[in-house]
Amino acid sequence: MRVSDDRYSRDRQRFDLALRFIHHEARTRTIRVWTGLTDDRIRKLYRSYVADDTGSQVTRHRGKSPQQISFFIRTPQMRQESAVLASVCYLLGAVPATQVADAARLLPGMQRGEALCDAFEAYRMLVPSPRISFEHAVFLVTALARGDELRATLCTDCMGLIVVDRFGAGPRRCLSCEHSRQGRLPLD
Repeated sequence: MRVSDDRYSRDRQRFDLALRFIHHEARTRTIRVWTGLTDDRIRKLYRSYVADDTGSQVTRHRGKSPQQISFFIRTPQMRQESAVLASVCYLLGAVPATQVADAARLLPGMQRGEALCDAFEAYRMLVPSPRISFEHAVFLVTALARGDELRATLCTDCMGLIVVDRFGAGPRRCLSCEHSRQGRLPLD
């Protein structure tokens, strides 16, 4: 294999990952950070492969990416969805097993980006009406890898994975165990 063939493969892999991010409606900055492509190249990819597709419903979001951890823990249903997404992210390697101090800089990359897309797609298949966007998924992965605000821990009753505020005194049980303690069925 020649050196140019290897470079072509890496470039092709970057473009493919960028297109997956675009189809998940990621912001340009997020795509740039995770793929290493320039803003101009990302816009050209969008125009060439997505915007011309007449059946495409892909929206290009502007502005800052989500940054509020309260989004993931504000309701029991969101805690449950966050736990499902976090579980899949851990299983597929989108979140490292150990904490990463500078996760925003060290986490993004091609291999982890592909794992993140796979995890997000699996989450969308597992949850009937998913409320977590891809941008929120990127933030969740980064926050869990940092571990300074959000943590993945185990439910005290069933040992299932849950997502909790590191400093919060909220429940340390999953939604199912919480409802079974109260004698009710979990909400759908």
